[in-house]
Amino acid sequence: MTKIEFNTLVLRQASSLRSYALHFTHDADDANDLVQDTMLKAITYYNKFKEGTNLKGWLYTIMKNTFINNYRRFVKMSTFVTKSDEISSPNLVFSSTKNQGESKFVMDDIKKALEKLPEDYYVPFTMYFEGHKYHEIADHLEIPIGTVKTRIHVARKLLKKNLKAYDNGVAKPVYAEVE
Repeated sequence: MTKIEFNTLVLRQASSLRSYALHFTHDADDANDLVQDTMLKAITYYNKFKEGTNLKGWLYTIMKNTFINNYRRFVKMSTFVTKSDEISSPNLVFSSTKNQGESKFVMDDIKKALEKLPEDYYVPFTMYFEGHKYHEIADHLEIPIGTVKTRIHVARKLLKKNLKAYDNGVAKPVYAEVE
């Protein structure tokens, strides 16, 4: 098969690739970028494709691996949260409140709860929250994976205890008992 014939076959798969890319990205622009990267890699490495095998499956594998590699690269580029940083992660945009005035108090409470965590629990938890895998955290901190899992578990329990007023995502009023 010539390179031109191969390119034509790959281009015919574009719409199928686009819908598969949307499955990964949930965003049309990101999906188009992923399709473009996939097609570029396929055309660049067309000599690796074995004629007579499933082209669509080969392209889907390239796409899946490209998406995973891009995600890993994104996670590695993320910076570590330090106690002095404001908690303004995009992951926290989906707040536990709908009232913007109240959400400032919620964010302050989350920040205070994080600051209460001992350093041994704070660092693994924030790294995990940022998307790092257990083994990456263990390598970075030079501790066993089991210790990482335990520290993250304990940190979550401590945070849950310190933020119990927001149980089920709803702030509950705290009433002082009158004697």
